[in-house]
Amino acid sequence: MKDFLKYLLATVCGILVVGFISGLLSMITLGAIMALGESETTLTKHSVYRIDLDGVLSEQAPEEDFSAAFAELSGRKVKAQIGLDDLLRNIQRAKENENIDGIYLRGGSLSMGFASAQEVRRALLDFKESGKFVVAYADNYGQGNYWLASVADKMYLNAHGTVGWSGLSSTLMFYARALEKLGVEMQVVKVGTFKSAVEPYILTSMSEPNRLQMNTMLQDIWGVVTADVSASRNLTVEELNRLADLNMTFQPEEALVSTGLVDSLIYVQDVKQILTSLTGTEDYKLVSHSEMNKLPSKDKFRKNKIAVIYAEGEITDDSGDGIVGTDMVKLINKVAERDNVKAVVLRVNSPGGSANASEQIWHALSLLKEKKPLIVSMGDYAASGGYYISCIGDSILAEENTLTGSIGIFGLIPSFAKIADKVGLDFDGVQTNKMSRMESNLTTKGMNAEERALMQGMINRGYELFVSRCASGRGMTTDEIKAIAEGRVWSGQRAIDLGLVDKIGNVEDAISIAAAKAELSEYQVVTYPEKKDKLTQLIELLSGNDSDELALLREYSRIKKLAEKPSVQARLPYAIEIR
Repeated sequence: MKDFLKYLLATVCGILVVGFISGLLSMITLGAIMALGESETTLTKHSVYRIDLDGVLSEQAPEEDFSAAFAELSGRKVKAQIGLDDLLRNIQRAKENENIDGIYLRGGSLSMGFASAQEVRRALLDFKESGKFVVAYADNYGQGNYWLASVADKMYLNAHGTVGWSGLSSTLMFYARALEKLGVEMQVVKVGTFKSAVEPYILTSMSEPNRLQMNTMLQDIWGVVTADVSASRNLTVEELNRLADLNMTFQPEEALVSTGLVDSLIYVQDVKQILTSLTGTEDYKLVSHSEMNKLPSKDKFRKNKIAVIYAEGEITDDSGDGIVGTDMVKLINKVAERDNVKAVVLRVNSPGGSANASEQIWHALSLLKEKKPLIVSMGDYAASGGYYISCIGDSILAEENTLTGSIGIFGLIPSFAKIADKVGLDFDGVQTNKMSRMESNLTTKGMNAEERALMQGMINRGYELFVSRCASGRGMTTDEIKAIAEGRVWSGQRAIDLGLVDKIGNVEDAISIAAAKAELSEYQVVTYPEKKDKLTQLIELLSGNDSDELALLREYSRIKKLAEKPSVQARLPYAIEIR
């Protein structure tokens, strides 16, 4: 008994000590993270803004990305987020600040959309108008990063590095045979010959309409990329295509210099000497992106505001990580009611989603538009539901590489009747009316002809409503919209020719147009939703999990979302990856 009490006491003491130490370490860790970024940055002469082309480029990101810092403290490594809004602002700050001599692009693996990359590239070209230098170095250049970095005065590559240059491709995965083997039938109702989001679940290869639109998109984007690199590297488009056919990723390093893709082969340590030469001193100071974020703001308080509302991600009804319809409607109404907000820019970066949520957002925007000018700025995507919420704008701006259009609607409902039969499951029940059990029958028995007709009727009505919204917003007839709709996706440049977009431009251009329409000479830009504070970030980090990182689980999640009510969707094909 004495030994038992002794061991019990030792165990209790051990638990208390471990708990105390763990709590203390947690407090120290959280305190350290909370303390990050408190002080402002002071620039000294001969500063160089270092932009690490690594991580994930999103529309907005916290000024302090705690996800990366917290992961490192817990022994993991995650890709840091870089906010496009911060990056563009900091490049402009670097252009205007007399203490900054130039920009150093440090190559890595930056995950970004083609339209976002185009905005950054254009900002760097504008920066060069100041006469300041831009140099780039990378151990290896991926194709997208190479296109972005080619704006530099000089491009340097590791002595044993590679340059990805092989052209663009997009590969889709098809699940039809796998679903058939499992006994799952995907029931499709849709409007739009080109509405290809359902194809991976019912076909084993691309339909010809989808192949046509995907090929057109790739050619459009590649045309912009090669034209930009041609201008920056003094190489003809024909020569760049010849080099792409050789797949320069696998060519000798010396060939990358002799062909003019890069200027020199060096090691990263040699960059110091290059920057010393460019700044004229060994005492130059590299300033990181996070330090640039902490520069004192020169924005003066102005009574009149221009609001930028960010709408990024998939559109859902009342939950999710992207554009949640109920939340977005509340936010739009809130901005509409603010008397000091004189104009609004809606920044859209979305492949679409719920047709119902898109309609609710459209309606809220139409009410806002009655009170103040509404300008739309499109990012990488503003397609399907993303275009639905964009078409209401007084003016619509996009990048050449923006993917937009995709005016079409579909419903995708899985039937588990075959797999139920295989494993011996039966379903039975009672109902008061003929169609009382229709919704459960759709998944347990599959659609009959009458049920399919009902579903198709709902899809058709949704499509007609979508088309009418586009026609009204763009000042076109419904027949004119239908001629370019059918779910087809267009590049930003082609969308201008078709009347779906007004001009090429970024969010800053949209703000300028909004100011002109509101007749404002002085104003302050405010953004919505507001960036997450440090406490919110920490709570999300501590409660997060990595379970959705597996590709199959992500695909299961997608199918599950499609099967949930309402099942009418206005969205792009899933997982368009252009490499």
